[in-house]
Amino acid sequence: MKNVMEPTSVGRATDADSFGNRKLIRPSLNRAEGGPERRERPERPAAPAAAGKKVPPPEQTHAENFYYQKQMQARTPMVIQLQDGEELHGIIEWYDKNCIKITREGEPNLLVYKPAIKYMFKEGEQNERR
Repeated sequence: MKNVMEPTSVGRATDADSFGNRKLIRPSLNRAEGGPERRERPERPAAPAAAGKKVPPPEQTHAENFYYQKQMQARTPMVIQLQDGEELHGIIEWYDKNCIKITREGEPNLLVYKPAIKYMFKEGEQNERR
């Protein structure tokens, strides 16, 4: 009997063998190594949308406060139109929940209740309105 060796490829492994022996390398997702820490999100309340009701808008948006603060810091001359038709010209010095204080040149300063105000605008925009 003759010793016969079966021919095999010596140089490369078959494709199935090369993929089966590979180790999958994944980066560590732990932030304890000095990377920026990830903050946990606060838990959201149960979704009211599941009940079919719309969530009402927030009661206070702070838009009015933001507007007053901006005009006070810039000392913007304002025109305040009152409910009775009278116009006041001046600078908003301060405000609170119920009233605003108007500083005027050559005239006494005024404390105006907000319900008495019809609307207000910047004095430079007066020509654009009419």
